[in-house]
Amino acid sequence: QVQLVEFGGGLVQPGGSLRLSCELSGSILNIYAMGWYRQAPGKQRELVADIIIGGRTNYADSMKYRFTITLDEAKNMLYLQMTDVTPEDTAVYYCNAQGTRRLRGREYWGKGTLVTVSS
Repeated sequence: QVQLVEFGGGLVQPGGSLRLSCELSGSILNIYAMGWYRQAPGKQRELVADIIIGGRTNYADSMKYRFTITLDEAKNMLYLQMTDVTPEDTAVYYCNAQGTRRLRGREYWGKGTLVTVSS
C-alpha cells in the first residue's frame, strides 16, 4: 500500500549541490513521519534528517547547516537539498516513512539513490 521511490543522485564535485527527491505512493494521511538516511561504504546506515507530518524537523548535527529537508504534502513529495557537499557525503541515500497506528507503525524504505562526491 505504501511505496517510496528516490531519485536525483549522481556525481557532484566537492562544494557543489544536489537535490534529492522521494515520491510517496499511498495516502500521506497514513504516515506519521518521513526522513532521509544514508549508508557510506564500510559504515552503518545513519539518519540525515526527518520530519513529523504536520510537525517539527530534525537533523543530524553534522548535516544541519548544509542540508534541508522539506515536504510537499499536496504532491506526496519529500526533498533533501544538499549544499557544500564533501567526499564524506558519498553514500547511498534512502527515503523512509513511518506509518501511523492504522499501519501499525510499520517502517517503509525506498531502494536508495547513490550520491558520489568527487573531483
